[in-house]
Amino acid sequence: MAIKAINPATGQLLRSYPEHPPAAVQTLLDNARQAFDAWRQTSFAHRASVLRAVAQRLRTTREAHARLMAQEMGKPVTQGRSEIDKCALTCDYYAEQGERFLQPEVVPTDAVKSYVRFEPLGTVLAIMPWNFPFWQVVRFAAPALMAGNAALLKHASNVPGCALAIEQVFADSGTPAGLFQSLLIGSDRVAELIHHPLIRAITLTGSTPAGQSVAAAAGAALKKTVLELGGSDPYIVLEDADLPQAAHVCAASRLINSGQSCIAAKRFIVVESVRQPFERLFVEVLQTQRMGDPLDESTTVGPLARHDLRDGLHEQVQRSVADGARLLVGGKIPSSPGAYYPPTVLTQVRKGMAAYDEETFGPVAAIIPVKDEAAAIAAANDSPFGLGAAVFTQDRARGERITASLEAGSCFVNTQVRSDPRLPFGGIKASGYGRELSSVGIREFVNIKTVYIA
Repeated sequence: MAIKAINPATGQLLRSYPEHPPAAVQTLLDNARQAFDAWRQTSFAHRASVLRAVAQRLRTTREAHARLMAQEMGKPVTQGRSEIDKCALTCDYYAEQGERFLQPEVVPTDAVKSYVRFEPLGTVLAIMPWNFPFWQVVRFAAPALMAGNAALLKHASNVPGCALAIEQVFADSGTPAGLFQSLLIGSDRVAELIHHPLIRAITLTGSTPAGQSVAAAAGAALKKTVLELGGSDPYIVLEDADLPQAAHVCAASRLINSGQSCIAAKRFIVVESVRQPFERLFVEVLQTQRMGDPLDESTTVGPLARHDLRDGLHEQVQRSVADGARLLVGGKIPSSPGAYYPPTVLTQVRKGMAAYDEETFGPVAAIIPVKDEAAAIAAANDSPFGLGAAVFTQDRARGERITASLEAGSCFVNTQVRSDPRLPFGGIKASGYGRELSSVGIREFVNIKTVYIA
């Protein structure tokens, strides 16, 4: 079997990669175990020096990797550069802070000495998606390696070039052989890999069904998991919001990565008294965006990553319109080649419609009218997902108060939801469990060991 990279802007085959056969997979696992046995004995200072080298290598290869992402999954090249910058920043962050996060914690008890120690687990399997093909990997790998673990990456099958490029970055930066490896296999072989005794933990970023499948396999094998799954983030626009500012932020969040982001704004819950002016401003901002070749510097909206994803998104729009939603802009598949879909706005969206109930993974915005703050909060929480949420109001205290009522892992006021290496990131409900980033994320894949000396 071959894993194929296809350019979503043209539909052309970029390259085919042979899958790793079972014997090669076992070799990779054995190499990871050997690398881990040595790496876990290294000092934090040594691990930090390697991570800093990775950060530097990412910066020097930034342009090539931004172009690779544009070719394999359609990310606008300008956004690809920013993604690489964020990866480098995160490597530097854990190089600087990792030792502090994992220092033993003394706990006074009746013992002569008692404390908690944080020790690495072994090889962590990362099952990663295509939408942020470098960032999703590095935000797991930097803390996992800094903690002393080894990493095995099973990347999405439509970005094999990115998977191998990331492996090369680590190799070129002085990472010991076997410590970070990319595995080219199909999804049908993941469950078997999860059960392998040399895999000690699993992290997945992906869809809710993928998370359910991985969690079931990992649960049967009694292995730790962290799952960052889908999202249908609500952005509440209250009657006292700065509407021009809210429209610009909402548009930017809905269109990041051409709308293919778990934490992109998807449901815009707008108080009825300001709905019409917000809709006008929102549509105006969206219509200034340029859809086109992701390698073109002026492009802000590239193609979706695959044609089947574009067609599924369009079907969601059609079902919503058939059920009574009103189309303000977009909603038509272009006649040109490529998996393109224009920025699209639906209004008068209500429960029971696809745009309300389902995650729309592309540049489709659903405007949900509500009468007041209480109804806005209820609508925001009326979702199986709980990844991020945002509130727009000129009263910051009001916005902060509302965040306490929102069922989400991250809540932002007057700005878009985003990840930051300094803050925990993850969701609740169908958006998964566990946390990445910050001091919390680096402790997900360690043995939290109690030591008690009488």
